[in-house]
Amino acid sequence: MTKNYILFDDNTWHNLLPFTFTRPASEIRIGILTIREKWEHYLGISCSHLTQSYLAEKYPMKTGELNVFINGSVCPNSSLAEEVNQLKPGEQLVDNECNIALCLDKSAINKIMHAKLEGASKKQVMSKYFALKSVWDIFRHNGDELVSDFKILTSGRKSAAISRTNNIINTDAVFAEPGAKLEFVTLNAANGPIYLGKETEIMEGSVIRGPFALCDHSQVKMSAKIYGPTTIGPFSKVGGEINNVVFFGFSNKAHDGFLGNSVIGEWCNIGAGTEASNLKNNYAPVKLWNYRSERFENTGLQFCGLMMADHSKCGINTMFNTGTVVGVSANIFGAGYPRNFIPSFSWGGAAGFSEFPLPKVLETMERVMERRNLNLSDTDRNIITHIFEITRKYRNFS
Repeated sequence: MTKNYILFDDNTWHNLLPFTFTRPASEIRIGILTIREKWEHYLGISCSHLTQSYLAEKYPMKTGELNVFINGSVCPNSSLAEEVNQLKPGEQLVDNECNIALCLDKSAINKIMHAKLEGASKKQVMSKYFALKSVWDIFRHNGDELVSDFKILTSGRKSAAISRTNNIINTDAVFAEPGAKLEFVTLNAANGPIYLGKETEIMEGSVIRGPFALCDHSQVKMSAKIYGPTTIGPFSKVGGEINNVVFFGFSNKAHDGFLGNSVIGEWCNIGAGTEASNLKNNYAPVKLWNYRSERFENTGLQFCGLMMADHSKCGINTMFNTGTVVGVSANIFGAGYPRNFIPSFSWGGAAGFSEFPLPKVLETMERVMERRNLNLSDTDRNIITHIFEITRKYRNFS
């Protein structure tokens, strides 16, 4: 019987806010691929989702006669995928308190809530694996996932030709998809691979150290300085100085300014000259806002920069404090350092914030997406409207 695979969100979904306000955990990009794309590669079949009810229309669950529920925060490898694939109905793959996967026939689905079933036969996982537990895990583990994804995407394939005007160190670890353009660029893959997606461009004078991924249709502007491990998701533009950053996609940091140890969602725009601190002056561990506990929590990291969720933007010369969390669709501008937790739908900066009205939010989203010849769907409107309501409690600006 053919198995059907469903990626479910557990309580980790809350720890991955604000990025998961607009997506299941399995739609997070880490390495080159999203977690869903990784599972689909290893399983050889498409996966659906079991997520928050307000996201279900965009990310629906599809069931079959035999269903395997997989934790969407778990990044797979071939060994783990094989263990998941071998599960029989009523068997659950676990590791301490983590529910990795559960196999159920169609009759048992109505008993499930986020892949927990009383009386399931538990099997201890044997494979080593990695699971996202917090937002900073995205940039911290990006290097390992990038190396793994590079092997997935390039195994048995030959890179497109790269112009001899470029200075390349360790050519065997550089792979260009068809349509990738680069001239007079320095690529150093000595410390990790460099992947250039379809129809990408790196402009002249740029210097890049691996591990690095430039996903399909993205662009690196002239004389950019990029340190790995860094991922630039599809349809993005980046420039300036970047160090260990993950861009999910459709986002721009096209001008000078520093960004390090950070995660940037989709449809974000970072203004020219923006600087984001990733190290405190006293070198103390960085604290970061956590939506689940609703307080600042110690990351244990000395380097931690900016976490910016989907559709947020900042004006020219914006300055972000170390460990700043920006919610969905915030608009930040003005002189000085704004607070290091900026709620969703905030408008303002260091001088103070007000609420970004929902009609204006949707109008801005429409304009931004139209520039990419895309439309803001009714489904996305409903999701944004729901997020506006559930995050209202954080916008106490009086």
